[in-house]
Amino acid sequence: MNPVLRSRATLLLVVALFFVSFGIAVFLIFSGWRPTATRNAGELLQPPVELGVLGLSHADGRPYPEWEGERRLWRVVVLPPPDCGEPCLRLSDTLYRVWVAEGRHADRVQVLWFGEVPAQAPEYRAFLPMAPSPALRAKLPAAHVEGSLAVHLIDPNGFLVMRYEPGFDPTGLRKDLARLLKVTE
Repeated sequence: MNPVLRSRATLLLVVALFFVSFGIAVFLIFSGWRPTATRNAGELLQPPVELGVLGLSHADGRPYPEWEGERRLWRVVVLPPPDCGEPCLRLSDTLYRVWVAEGRHADRVQVLWFGEVPAQAPEYRAFLPMAPSPALRAKLPAAHVEGSLAVHLIDPNGFLVMRYEPGFDPTGLRKDLARLLKVTE
């Protein structure tokens, strides 16, 4: 085959491959196809729940400064059931370990604990005991609230974006937080 024809054929093949792959991508997007597996460990809430102004306060009554987007804080929220005991102690320890594992980004994560704090729970600067908030409970989807130790994640702008089932794998929460903190850096 003539070298000029071979070069043209190669160029046409490359152009055809580009447009075919582009066409497949467009088809998949418009057909509504979604991958079966996601990278996040938590349940992504679709659509995210806008929390708005809730008037949250610390357990000692001081007002909590809500959703300061410029600080880029992610909040891990726990609404434990009354008289939780040992499961709450284990969860508080797990959240402490997740917070420590974030390393230099740990200061951009807060753990908001809306309920009775276990007596032996680890104390650290990002762990904030909060006063019960009926307004926050009302904003959560009903299946996410009653009697469970689910953990929720709130983005810097005050949107509830993820939920972790009771008994979740802390490594998944740590990886999700690491990815989100890196993206919002």
